[in-house]
Parts: sequence; C-alpha cells; structure tokens
Amino acid sequence: MSDGSNGEGAYSGILTAFPYAFRASESRVFRSYAAVSGLCSAGIVLLFAFAIVVLLGGTAGAPGGSFTFSRAFFLFLMLLVVAPLVAPVLLVARRHRRSGSTTRYDRALALSGYGFLAALYVMLVISIPAQQQSPPTGALGPIVALLYDLPAVAGVVPPLVVVGAMILVHRRFRTEAPIGAAASG
Repeated sequence: MSDGSNGEGAYSGILTAFPYAFRASESRVFRSYAAVSGLCSAGIVLLFAFAIVVLLGGTAGAPGGSFTFSRAFFLFLMLLVVAPLVAPVLLVARRHRRSGSTTRYDRALALSGYGFLAALYVMLVISIPAQQQSPPTGALGPIVALLYDLPAVAGVVPPLVVVGAMILVHRRFRTEAPIGAAASG
C-alpha cells in the first residue's frame, strides 16, 4: 500500500481524498468507513439541497430578512452534519500524503466516525416529535423509551460528545510512528 510518498499531487480536494484515502489505508475498518461516510455525506447533501429547494419555492415571493437567514441556516446545519462525517477521511488522507500513517490511527478515526453516525441516529430518535413516536418494543425498547423522554434539545449532546472524542482520538494517535518509519529510521 501507500507509504505517504505520493507527494502533494496525491489528491486535489475533498472528492478525490475519498478514493485516495481508501487506497492508501491498510485498515479494512477505515476502508468501510470511507465508503459508508461518502455515501452518507452525499445523501445528506442531497437531502439538504432538496430542503433548500422546497424552502426557496415556499419563500420565493417573500422579501428578504428572516427568510434569507433561514436559507443560510440550512447550509450551516448541513456543514455541522457533514464536516464530522468527512473529517476522518480527510485526516487520514492528509496523514498518508504527508508522512504515512498507522493502521491503528486509520482504524481509530474510522471507529470515531462510525460513532458519529450512531450519535446522529440517537439525536434523531431524541428529537422525534411526540405525535410521531411509535411505541418502543423489542430488546432496545427501554432505551428508546428513555431517549423519547428526553427533551428535544438534548439531541445535540451525543454528536457533540462524539466530535470531542474524535478530536481526542486524532490527537492521541497522530503521535505514533508512521508505517515504514521504523525500518527507515
């Protein structure tokens, strides 16, 4: 695999970072995360794009002001959701391009990214309006009932906690020696 010696021309932006990181990493967990996060990010961007089109259609004849703010707020929310999804891929691609990476670093960032996906799901469960909640059943019924009982504003806590953990994971594992460093140094 890649040892990070591909130089500055290894990828040229966010879209090409995904295939580069996928090819450069030796971690199967990271490779699966690169594929899953790419698909999820594309789906979220499409979902927000459709929401903005609907918002524009509903407010087309209205003057600026709060409607302009709500359009910009949609873009801001999309950035808050997509940025942590793509951050592990971008960090791994950058690390492979610059100095090489370890499989542990790649795997740890992928697991934190999967944690963010799970936190987004928990956030959605917490923020479901009461009239749309179905009675919780099954093995996870008590957990879902507990999440339903939380106030909707508590839904932002799980993603924020995981983003903090993602930052800590990056800082913890970035100091490890890259692949091939022990042999060359």
